[in-house]
Amino acid sequence: MSGDTVASTAPSQGAARAGEPLVEVRDLVKHFPLTRGIVFRRRIGEVRAVDGVSFDVLRGETLGIVGESGCGKSTTARLLLRLMDPTGGSVKFEGTEIAHIKGAELKAMRREMQMIFQDPYSSLNPRKTVGTIIGEPFAIHGIKTGDGERKREVRDLMDLVGLNPEHYNRYPHEFSGGQRQRIGVARALALRPKLIVADEPVSALDVSIQAQILNLLGELQRELGLTVVFIAHDLSVVRHMCDRIAVMYLGKIVELASGEQLYAHPRMPYTGALMSAVPVADPRLAAAKQRQVLGGDVPSPTNPPAACRFHTRCWKAQEACRVDEPALETKEGGNLAACHFPLTDAEVAERVPTARR
Repeated sequence: MSGDTVASTAPSQGAARAGEPLVEVRDLVKHFPLTRGIVFRRRIGEVRAVDGVSFDVLRGETLGIVGESGCGKSTTARLLLRLMDPTGGSVKFEGTEIAHIKGAELKAMRREMQMIFQDPYSSLNPRKTVGTIIGEPFAIHGIKTGDGERKREVRDLMDLVGLNPEHYNRYPHEFSGGQRQRIGVARALALRPKLIVADEPVSALDVSIQAQILNLLGELQRELGLTVVFIAHDLSVVRHMCDRIAVMYLGKIVELASGEQLYAHPRMPYTGALMSAVPVADPRLAAAKQRQVLGGDVPSPTNPPAACRFHTRCWKAQEACRVDEPALETKEGGNLAACHFPLTDAEVAERVPTARR
């Protein structure tokens, strides 16, 4: 998909996303080499974790990225923040190319973008106090150098995310999982970044705590005017949190639309299958539901199928799907979908009962 296609179609997804792009991603690629041997290592293949992804993140929006485990969601998140180097493609932040910058220039750019990690138990240093953990970004970037000033700022951040500032000198093991994730949120907000990437921030938490963290993130996004990329595999969570949703499959984005449009009118058969797997609370709808069960296993990212990568599991696949790779382009209703034979509204009504709500 060309950069022009993304630029011309992404802003048309709704009034809530009418702002200018904060992040522009074009043809982003990350391949991990597979090697054999101990002394003389030779390359025998590669894992195509991200394989030509293009999208915009508009200023002030929350963009969700969903898909099965191993589809490339977390790798895409890390590429956005340059936590790993891309194999190819472009990532622009406020118009500045960051895919290949290094040193002081990269360090300065990272003040504007931060990450909330998935596991609050492994992302916090157990040997440091909460005050030190949250204040570490100030030390790294040489701001708020006075101990008193830094301590006041850290206490304010703790209060902002719902932590008791009096617990400044406690260690991570003295906090619950939800409280630890609040510490991670406070650390991410310390430098007042413009972009937050949240990589499945509630998947490691108890269900009873997840809603609290999600509500906190939503409140902070609105109060601070943050732009958020929200990575998740729970479709209900993404629907609650996100303005637009991108669906990934085997390293590629296969559908992109506003949250309501995606749930009401999915066009990619893979998206429809994901939606049909969402539990339905209404017993009548659940009884009438024709669940779309996908056949076979997810193909290996070391040797993905040619043309449409979903055709080996798709009930609508035809010869064109095995020969020509579909472009991510606008379909009926405004969805961007990579599909030769997109779902019709009649098929959606039959196979995706959640769309009827």
